[in-house]
Amino acid sequence: MRIRELLITAPLFFTIVSCNSGKDAAIAADSINAEDLSRYMEVIASDEFMGRAPATKGEELTIKYLSEEFKRIGVLPGNGESYLQEVPLIKKSADPKMKFEIKGAQGTLKPLFATDFVGGTPQIAENSSFENSDIVFVGYGIVAPEREWNDYQGIDVKGKTVIMLINDPGYATKDSALFDGKSMTYEGRWTYKFEEAARQGAAAAIIIHETGAAAYPWGVVENSWTDSKMYLADNMLSKSPLILQSWVTTDFAKKIFVLAGLNYEEQLVSATKRGFKAVPMNLKASASIASKTEYTKSNNVVALLPGNGKSDETIIYTAHWDHFGVNNSFKGDSILNGAVDNATGVAALLEIAEAFTKLGKKQDRSIVFLSVTCEEQGLLGSEYYVNHPLYPLEKCAGNINMDGLNILGKTKDMTIIGMGKSPIEKYAIEILKRDGRYARPDAAPEKGSYFRSDHLSFARKGVPTLYLGNGVDNVEHGIKWGVEQMEKWITENYHKPSDNFEPEKWNFEGMVQDIRVFFEVGYNIANAK
Repeated sequence: MRIRELLITAPLFFTIVSCNSGKDAAIAADSINAEDLSRYMEVIASDEFMGRAPATKGEELTIKYLSEEFKRIGVLPGNGESYLQEVPLIKKSADPKMKFEIKGAQGTLKPLFATDFVGGTPQIAENSSFENSDIVFVGYGIVAPEREWNDYQGIDVKGKTVIMLINDPGYATKDSALFDGKSMTYEGRWTYKFEEAARQGAAAAIIIHETGAAAYPWGVVENSWTDSKMYLADNMLSKSPLILQSWVTTDFAKKIFVLAGLNYEEQLVSATKRGFKAVPMNLKASASIASKTEYTKSNNVVALLPGNGKSDETIIYTAHWDHFGVNNSFKGDSILNGAVDNATGVAALLEIAEAFTKLGKKQDRSIVFLSVTCEEQGLLGSEYYVNHPLYPLEKCAGNINMDGLNILGKTKDMTIIGMGKSPIEKYAIEILKRDGRYARPDAAPEKGSYFRSDHLSFARKGVPTLYLGNGVDNVEHGIKWGVEQMEKWITENYHKPSDNFEPEKWNFEGMVQDIRVFFEVGYNIANAK
């Protein structure tokens, strides 16, 4: 099934009747506190853990700590006698000196790595290259028959270089009848675009970065591609003809179109029209990439609290433990500690596990606490888990995902990212209403947040998922302040060394408030009829 069909049919897989939390759950929820969360985060986001990059010393420290904490809390190993699920990986080092040039009748462009472009190869070979590959502009690089859209129709791009726009036509036009309007679709994501180019047989794929459409500045792309890149050992890109995955800045993309004698703005408009035809650019691309290939592994951390009566059925809480490690291209502090992203979510996972152990009467369904690896590499740890589940997915009543929690204080609301896509969001809505709060849809669906965290791997398999995000209606300062502060944090700290644990600056009240909602949602589903 395609992702859109899965999201439409997911509610048919499991119908759950709501029940009240009761006094027992309230007592357990009250055990969730700022002191415990702070203690966990201080360790997980410390310099000692070196930014928690997969397959590094930082990982060893992280998974050891999480395993020990789950054991101390009193939840069982989730993989037989082990808390670990091994995830086989291929690690490709970046080649900042890679040769990449574009030739046309009017001259040659030689972009600067990191300044004009970033990229690498998914191929296993340590030396990969192609010469004089024809460049084709393929609009948004989308093939979606259910939307009557095919940017590759009528052109064979085997062995060629495709250049495409990030996001999708609905975002560009804000036309609600085109794709999902301003809301990003799965086909708007960079991961999809590279995969589709590979399916089409392209030798190289270039995505044009634009901050609004991508939902993050060039610096985020640069940080993600200038060190090393992870792939699952059994991945389709490494088996495909695709030699180069690349991003270019908007400014450099405009130079490419000028060299091709094409008007950049006119081509952008053309790409949003139904029936768009790919445009051969009469340019040639060549690249030569020397990159070290390392077969390695990482680990998901899995813990289990068995249920009573329906123990063969599960609720799975997820929070990714990984971040970007150490990046020496940053001056001064080069450790990307990932305190908000996602030491907060991992701390919540541990605190919720402990809350469940404090129940007087054990919940009916089993609870799985899954801290996944390689989320920052493209949701690889959760993708591996759903393809190699330790507990049958057809008996999973729901996945509750936690990623980047609230550090700004109490809010009147919480955001349901992907509101309307899941039958279990009603549990959160009911709990928030009971507490005098409210649920809001994602205020910026064009950023594609629904497709950027680990619940997506479960949704693609038909599991009902809930991805609750931070509220913006701050109790003390209001909505405008809440939105501004979130945007400010993203601009200044997202995927940067400045994402540090700063308890003196953070307000933990909102985080505690929200984690109690996460706990009660899981509890209610675990005991539903």
